Amino acid sequence: MRTPLSWLADRYSLGARSVRVAALGSVVASIAIIVTGGIVRVTGSGLGCTDWPMCTGETLAPTAEMGVHGAIEFGNRLLTGALCAVVGWVIITARLQEKPMPAVLRGGWAQFWIVVLNAVVGGVTVWMRLSPYIVAAHFLAATLLLTAAVYTWHAAYADAGVDTGAGSGADPDVDADSGAGAVPVARVRSLSVALVAVTALLVFVGTLATGSGPHAGDSSDVARMPFNWTAVTVVHGLLAGTVLVLAGVLLSALPKDGFGAARRKAVAFLAVLLGQGLVGLVQSVTALPSLLVMLHLLGSALVWTGVLQVHFTVKRACSGHSSPLSGAPLPRARGAATHA
Repeated sequence: MRTPLSWLADRYSLGARSVRVAALGSVVASIAIIVTGGIVRVTGSGLGCTDWPMCTGETLAPTAEMGVHGAIEFGNRLLTGALCAVVGWVIITARLQEKPMPAVLRGGWAQFWIVVLNAVVGGVTVWMRLSPYIVAAHFLAATLLLTAAVYTWHAAYADAGVDTGAGSGADPDVDADSGAGAVPVARVRSLSVALVAVTALLVFVGTLATGSGPHAGDSSDVARMPFNWTAVTVVHGLLAGTVLVLAGVLLSALPKDGFGAARRKAVAFLAVLLGQGLVGLVQSVTALPSLLVMLHLLGSALVWTGVLQVHFTVKRACSGHSSPLSGAPLPRARGAATHA
């Protein structure tokens, strides 16, 4: 069955750079939606629009009487529309490549449906008058969107490496090898998976700390989660320390030959994680000032982006070092493609 996209694909084509730029744009937009959601919460604008999908029962946009809170909440809703446009452009650019980019196309469509999911959860959040459990689900849905965006971004480079004629098994995120022998891929893979899992738990416990804390998202009295905020914050900090240790262990386990890109991304992740930890520590001892809360939300998005980049890069690097059937380490082939 012919579709508008297939009709366009028969007549027009775009370069690989266009899909990489579009995929990066979706990552930036996904981070922005997390940060603006935080602005809505710390300014008490969560019910600036009292209904959904309309802002009020009669109007789509906020009225002058609703003041700045209505404008902030409605602005966040408008950003969702911009995000849809960005995701749509990812799908279009992936479809209009001369050679197929199936992973990018799958990632783009996954983002589209997650945006729909997040919009629905956002509506439920308003209907439930900012229940902290639904607010947490809203944040996790936004994090799921960021996950799909980072996957798509990584796949855009991977598929572009295939399109430029890289040999079988070549990885655009893996540096050229000097002929070194087998790499202990099983240990590296396990550490990478463990790092993602513990970071995911760190993010989840962060939502419990938020749900138990004072920023309810509205100026009225909104019930909080029935957890001891101090205890949850301590657990959150211990998990952050565990992530820091795991990242350090993974970095030390990554071989220098063939894993240069993974090592660089692990170093960048450690730097972001340390900065995020500093912000978290300062905000916890200064009564959670709004500016630091928003910075911490930005940091959480950057930490999650970073750990996914590390994992995806390690995964592809390991696939170039092991047999697809047995997973046994094999000598690295000379002359592997390098990432420009």
